[in-house]
Amino acid sequence: MRQQIARVAAALALAATMGAARAQTPPDDSLYRALGGLPVLQKVVDDFMANMLADRRIKHTFAESNIERVKQKLVEQFCQLSGGGCIYTGDPMREVHQGLKLSNADFNALVEDLQLAMDANGIPSHTQNRLLALLAPMQRETVSR
Repeated sequence: MRQQIARVAAALALAATMGAARAQTPPDDSLYRALGGLPVLQKVVDDFMANMLADRRIKHTFAESNIERVKQKLVEQFCQLSGGGCIYTGDPMREVHQGLKLSNADFNALVEDLQLAMDANGIPSHTQNRLLALLAPMQRETVSR
């Protein structure tokens, strides 16, 4: 019985040590750095929002939005996804977009507007593609028609 308790204690100690080692491993922030960090992400989001508000295909979806809050949440989201250490504090994507009846064409317009913003800020295509790959799964959560 004592041997079993000792084995369980040893296994728990090992698991705790491995967990602590994993917790100390810094996150991969290579994409965040490649994007230019927070100042560039903020500029990209400003340009992205301006593009969307000027885009006749999707500007109507922001008619009742608090634009400054949307920009803040986009910065948080892009920063977190890219490994920048930020925490997204907004609502889940499905909830945010509920009732907007967005289509794949709407989603594609949004992606085009984001690409234009990243182009305007000198972000290379391969870096853009890395961020877009992280954002792509959100299409399932936002498109409802």
